[in-house]
Amino acid sequence: MERINIKWIYLIVLSLIWGSSFILIKKSLLGLTPWQLGALRTIITGLFLFTVGVKHLKEVKARQWLWISISGFLGSFFPAFLFAIAETEIDSAVTSVLNSLVPLNTLLMGMAVFKIGSTKRQLLGVIIGFIGTCLLILKGAELNPEQNYLYAGFVLLATVMYASNVNIIKRYLQDVKPLAIATGNYVAIIVPAILVLVWSGFFAETTFANPDFKMSLVYVTILSFFGTALAKVLYTTLVQISTPVFASSVTYLMPVVALMWGVLDGESFSVLQGLATAIVLLGVYLSHRRNR
Repeated sequence: MERINIKWIYLIVLSLIWGSSFILIKKSLLGLTPWQLGALRTIITGLFLFTVGVKHLKEVKARQWLWISISGFLGSFFPAFLFAIAETEIDSAVTSVLNSLVPLNTLLMGMAVFKIGSTKRQLLGVIIGFIGTCLLILKGAELNPEQNYLYAGFVLLATVMYASNVNIIKRYLQDVKPLAIATGNYVAIIVPAILVLVWSGFFAETTFANPDFKMSLVYVTILSFFGTALAKVLYTTLVQISTPVFASSVTYLMPVVALMWGVLDGESFSVLQGLATAIVLLGVYLSHRRNR
């Protein structure tokens, strides 16, 4: 199969997995605090990756560990907490839409900081996708006036971190296997996550007394295996076989999946939001359509 087809398969699979992650975060928060959720997500994911990826760590050169560590904190550690905090106030579908700003940040940061070239068509596509995202946000605010949109700042900060991470992988870790990168990321961040879990009061009796605690553990385990461990390896592979902008455009398709889950869970959705979603998808097409 040609590489152009393979990268689209990766994009679709990742969209389904990550699009479902936002509802899993929402459900996990029923019995856990944002700090507990972020820490558990990191720890459980790390344990999954260690069982299959430890042997690949020997492939990582000494000079690459710094970038792998930075990648771990920017691409996994901090965002796990930022998204959990955001969803204490904002619907899961709206959070996924805000996450669509990653491609724009990736493109701009790649050009300004990492000197990675992008075409005018890519820039146009990202801008169109950004317009669609803004429409979704505005309509979401109108339908949910009781939500505190200041918490959107946590998502925006996470998107900047994701954009930095994808450019770091493309610039400095291109020759490292995806599983080695993913496992190395969690070697760097699992100890800080354990410290946060202890600090969060997770082991207090009140935590285990929460009636939603057991189901929250189920949700966060599913989130950790599929939405973080498996998806991280797939995403790193996608970055290496395509471009940073193409890889980060998975965040354009994620809202479609997340909105479907949100509607099933009772979150508001309108015709205008559907139109805005179509505009976002148009941005994806234009960003990655090949020149003749």
